[in-house]
Amino acid sequence: AAIETMYDSGKVVAAVCHGPVCFADCVRADGMPLVSGLKVTGFSNTEEDAVQLSAVVPFMLEDKLKELGGKYEKGDDWNSKVCVDGKLVTGQNPQSSEECANAVIAILK
Repeated sequence: AAIETMYDSGKVVAAVCHGPVCFADCVRADGMPLVSGLKVTGFSNTEEDAVQLSAVVPFMLEDKLKELGGKYEKGDDWNSKVCVDGKLVTGQNPQSSEECANAVIAILK
């Protein structure tokens, strides 16, 4: 509920790598999934395969974000990729952490 409250209040919401998993159950005030219609990224299917954890995770994050109506974008594996859509900021992998933080700072200025 905290993420939904922050997003619906116009606050910045950000997550990197597997962090966007937290958006899977979040809905906006209009009842739509939080990520629906928004540009998002998170740990990709190919990165999950590369670390041999595809059979371990409860769901593939890339697939889930797409299923929820997110406009998933992916960069090259293990390279920084950040999506900013309004006040939602997401990073694909750990290499995206600094760029994601800078995107949040830019929004807050």
